[in-house]
Amino acid sequence: MTALDAPPPALSAPRAGRPTPAAAIITSVVIVELSSGVIQGFLSPLLKNLTTALGITVADLNWISIANLLASAVFTPVLSRLGDLHGHRRILRWNLALVLVGSLLVGLARDFATLLTGQILQGAIAGFFPLLVGILRNRPGAGDAESRRGISVMVAALVAGMTLGLFASGAVAASIDNPTGALWVPAVAVTIAFAVSWPLLPETPAHNAGRVDWVGGLLLCAALVAIMLGLGLGGAPGWAWSSVRLWTLLVGGAAVLAVWIAVEVRVPHPMIDVKMFRRRNVVVVSLVTVTFSFCMFGLQIANPVFYGTTGAEAGYGLGLDPLGIGLAMLPYLVAIALGALLAPAVAIRITDRSTLITGSALMAVGYALSAAAHDFATALIAANALSGIGIGFLQHSTRTLAVEAVPHEQTSVGSGINELLISVGGSLGAAVVLTVSAAHTPVGATLPGLGAYTTSWTLCALVSLLGAGFALLHRNRDNSISPVRDTASDGKEHQ
Repeated sequence: MTALDAPPPALSAPRAGRPTPAAAIITSVVIVELSSGVIQGFLSPLLKNLTTALGITVADLNWISIANLLASAVFTPVLSRLGDLHGHRRILRWNLALVLVGSLLVGLARDFATLLTGQILQGAIAGFFPLLVGILRNRPGAGDAESRRGISVMVAALVAGMTLGLFASGAVAASIDNPTGALWVPAVAVTIAFAVSWPLLPETPAHNAGRVDWVGGLLLCAALVAIMLGLGLGGAPGWAWSSVRLWTLLVGGAAVLAVWIAVEVRVPHPMIDVKMFRRRNVVVVSLVTVTFSFCMFGLQIANPVFYGTTGAEAGYGLGLDPLGIGLAMLPYLVAIALGALLAPAVAIRITDRSTLITGSALMAVGYALSAAAHDFATALIAANALSGIGIGFLQHSTRTLAVEAVPHEQTSVGSGINELLISVGGSLGAAVVLTVSAAHTPVGATLPGLGAYTTSWTLCALVSLLGAGFALLHRNRDNSISPVRDTASDGKEHQ
């Protein structure tokens, strides 16, 4: 039995005494999520310079995204389960320490291997959100309404951190001669988060009536790594969608996933209770999560590249410089934060199902307008901002509903499943957009034709409409029953 399988008695329950003020908790949560956003946003302005500084190609940079994706797949379920079992603050402190080590490695990186290792450890930020949700939801006196507001603030802080990281690293890179100096930005952000959250965040009760299912965890990690690695590499040089080794990864990963499911339904304390997916709303929220993340991450590279491409280069684009690209992306990021902050009030007025439908519909309209009005900078930026509001709605609503669909003692696992699905949907979207771009790139050219963008925007509009269709199946919660109860059409409860 490991130390984590048998937590010290002092961690079995929160300490008695004066409760931590709500303002202190929210401040700590916001700062931790800001640091997570900084890590996710800081690298974009530096990518081009890193190819020269580290002696790597643009294709090599794809491994940064792949490494982060694989790391999140490994860390999320394990950290989420440990938080539910042994106290969310305790595991969050270890989580922050792990990310800080990764950030220090990134700052010290003078070769690609060190940078990649640091990025892998930074992938543990995927555990921040589930653990913080566990702290918010399990503190004394916290109701669903308060938890929802807290989650909306967390999403807004995450987006604000991405914006801060984008401009902070760009400003550092522009003001110093050292091409790798801006790599220290995440280390500063995580150090501040670690110092602020350590004394302020309260502990949550440890649920010791279980243990970590390490066999299930290893099987899940192996399955996710194989599937997500296949999705991330699909369409890359040497990894054509028709290649045997790519499909070996995908099919092999699916087979391991099937074995994992068979194991999890039989063990007394599974890593993830797959029986939760018997609940209709859990399945619906999961599908909506995959559709919105497909679009959000699928266009994460395409839109900035379109902004920076000039008509002389490819016959399309806005021709913006790096600073201009950042400013053009700002309305989109602000719109996501605004949508997340408005989502709780909107859900109260029009129900959770209508909020899910509205968010998906706004995304569909925004992407359709992008395909139709891409020649006009103002129209394109406005269209992206419209889709951003929809993304903000869904960022909040899916994360909230994923948590409310499970018992309090499974809060982090419920949130962690949602974070995993965001990664899976994003991987699928990135793979599809990469394939579309490759199909529209002439031999010997580095930039795709305009059709790559119009096709991608159109596909994302259709996927968003599919998400709206899934959302129609969501059952609004009856406030008179438990939030984990989800009745089927025959009125029987799924256990």
